[in-house]
Amino acid sequence: MIAAALSAGWTLTAFLVLLAYRPGGPLDLVVGLAAGLPILVAVAGLVWPPVARGGRAFAGLVWLGLGTLLVLVPSMGGVVGQILARGPQTLLPSAEAAYPWALALFGTGLFSGLGVARAVLGGTALRRRRLVRGALIAVAATAAISLAFTGAAIGNELALRDRPVAGSRFGPANPAIEPPTCAQPVRPAASARVEIDLAADVDRVPLGTVDLRGVRRGDDYRWLAYVATERELGQYGAARIADVEWRLDPANDWRTDLSGAGNRDALDRAVLAAAIEGGTRPAAETLGISFFEGARARHCRVAIAGPAFEAAFPEVRRLVGGVDLRHWRGELDYWVFTDGELGRASGSLSGPASGIVEGGLQARVQVTMIAIERDRAHAIVSPTG
Repeated sequence: MIAAALSAGWTLTAFLVLLAYRPGGPLDLVVGLAAGLPILVAVAGLVWPPVARGGRAFAGLVWLGLGTLLVLVPSMGGVVGQILARGPQTLLPSAEAAYPWALALFGTGLFSGLGVARAVLGGTALRRRRLVRGALIAVAATAAISLAFTGAAIGNELALRDRPVAGSRFGPANPAIEPPTCAQPVRPAASARVEIDLAADVDRVPLGTVDLRGVRRGDDYRWLAYVATERELGQYGAARIADVEWRLDPANDWRTDLSGAGNRDALDRAVLAAAIEGGTRPAAETLGISFFEGARARHCRVAIAGPAFEAAFPEVRRLVGGVDLRHWRGELDYWVFTDGELGRASGSLSGPASGIVEGGLQARVQVTMIAIERDRAHAIVSPTG
């Protein structure tokens, strides 16, 4: 059963890369085929499954297989999210991103290698000899497949880097310009078209989503958010033009907001001010260089607390209601492009589910934001005409 699960996991990963990963490089197909090589290793364990005599040896094999699955499944989820959320073109932006795959591949190789070693040496061979042979098979398979895949992936990315791109929604596409480091200040864009997707769950049971689309130019902005949760279903919106503010909710059409509760830091500027410049910048972690539709970006990561997350993404309240977020914690990945501006952010926040769902234990909110077509002449029209 473990061998079948490993085979299915690697097959699904290869299927996704082969069919959905199309950044436009000359080796796109080769990268997809190379992603299928671990299937051969996993299938070997299905054909020649490892056999253990004794309770401790059997438990060790089971934990080896389960541990490999626990590493492989989140890595698969990362690839799915990267492809579906218009993620970076590079599959291997850094060693931090690559090591879970190498660890899962070595675990699969060791699991299958023990079975192959038993088939070659025979069931009567000494256990230590079979263990050594299985480990050698795992090391050889991991090294060969890693070299083949990374060679194809990096070669494809180098070709993309050197290929001239007419333009990108994410920013300048000049490969000769280096993105700023994570320690440098991020420059706020003069304007941007922004998309924010929020989703929440409690104990892995979905609570709902918020899909926000808007435009910002300086302090002026206008956005619409489609909310679909267990509590409500409808459309919300906000706009600000020259210090005049409007609000939209499912029960009312656009109306002038005289409360003065609006914030000049909206959409992407709110993310920059609250989450990135809000005190966690010195602890930013660098995760490498990524490509988005030909535009290069520096991948950074910061820790984030509940209040900062709410200030950056106020519509999170549509998902979690009025619960206290002071004890919630998470992390936010963000990408700074060669123009020194924020173009993408994604992250998650977790905390106790008390007050959201009765009997729930752990709640989680995930967010993805893209700020595209930055510094262009976006028109913002008054909701009332």
